[in-house]
Amino acid sequence: MTTSVQQAIAALPVPREWLWDVVVRPRRRTLGIEVASDGGVLFAVPADADPVAVADAVRSRLPRLAREVRRRQGRPAEPVKDLIGGTSFSYLGRRHRLKVIPAGPAALSGEERRVRLYRGWLESPRAGTTGEEARRITEWYMACGNRWLSARMPSLASRIGVAPGPVGARDLGRRWGAREQDGSISVHWALMQLPPALVDLVLVHELCHLREAGHGAAFRREVQLALPGADALERWFADEEPHLWRGAVRPR
Repeated sequence: MTTSVQQAIAALPVPREWLWDVVVRPRRRTLGIEVASDGGVLFAVPADADPVAVADAVRSRLPRLAREVRRRQGRPAEPVKDLIGGTSFSYLGRRHRLKVIPAGPAALSGEERRVRLYRGWLESPRAGTTGEEARRITEWYMACGNRWLSARMPSLASRIGVAPGPVGARDLGRRWGAREQDGSISVHWALMQLPPALVDLVLVHELCHLREAGHGAAFRREVQLALPGADALERWFADEEPHLWRGAVRPR
């Protein structure tokens, strides 16, 4: 099956310089296309995929896929933070400067170790390593994200007419959002750095997958109905997401 699908895609006007592959994922019901950070393309197909149907679907998406590949190939290096006083961190589109709290005799208490927003500063107690400090900050993003997402989800789900499971922020690797088999939805914690409208875009994307599994015309209609300005938001998101901090820090 994989070979026949590869042959069908190879017969399309796919640019020769592209690095692409086909993988069979038995749980999939429709074609999935994943573009890696370096511009490589992965076509994920069901076990019973029809090569002709897959080729037709890929052909219809080639212009948009080409734009995404070019964007990924030209994206900047992943941001790396210096965990020193004054370093900028964003939460829901607002920037906050880092205030490093020196370790002291009370540093073993839970309250002393807590990262928090306080009077416009992101306070982070000093830890033994920058890796530990980065972990605490990412956990803060997850905790704040879980609360914000849980409060935001009902209105978006009602707009689309779906009943999702729980929603939460976690590390999704190279993905920004995920819809699980039980209907729960996850978004990458790094998205909590973005303005709310762009977080909504990812949430709506995943919620619309509860109605349409693929990314075809029916799915696009669902997204446009839920977010009439989705095209402009997607362009904005494409500009912003390469600059999101994912937890990389410089050692002291």
